[in-house]
Amino acid sequence: MNNIIFIGMPASGKSTIGVVVAKRLGYGFVDTDLLIQKQEKALLKEIIMKKGRTGFLEIEDRVNASVEAEHTVISPGGSVVYCENAMKHYKEIGTIVYLQVSYETISKRIRNARNRGVVLQKGQTLKELYEERRGLFEKYADITVREEGASLEEMIGKVMDALGLVDKSAAVL
Repeated sequence: MNNIIFIGMPASGKSTIGVVVAKRLGYGFVDTDLLIQKQEKALLKEIIMKKGRTGFLEIEDRVNASVEAEHTVISPGGSVVYCENAMKHYKEIGTIVYLQVSYETISKRIRNARNRGVVLQKGQTLKELYEERRGLFEKYADITVREEGASLEEMIGKVMDALGLVDKSAAVL
């Protein structure tokens, strides 16, 4: 249970915040979207177009459920909450932190969800996706950190505080 797993909507800051938190703690960092792309030798949007939503989620579940890590910050894709095996695995190996960001902020950050590789059902809007996933994020979260207009540095501070961790980079020698 020494890993930190960030969940949240695409563009919620999972990778951005995750990299900085990992550096400050001296942890490793894994972005599972990159693992999927490497394994499949294709971009997320290409995998989704080729294999469909169900096929992509099967790949995502398998890749995330197989992550072996210690003292690592893990940033899975936003759709990982549809993957029961992956989420069970993450509950066993770490603390799950939900980065809660308002729909308004997400919609400003994501210009084209399909080009970004966001897993949408046919005809589904980003707002509908947000509402659908919100309950799943809340279900799996051990800790929820709300953005509420916080800057990147403030969010990192909130995450560290919520986890009860000391920022090793802030130590004065």
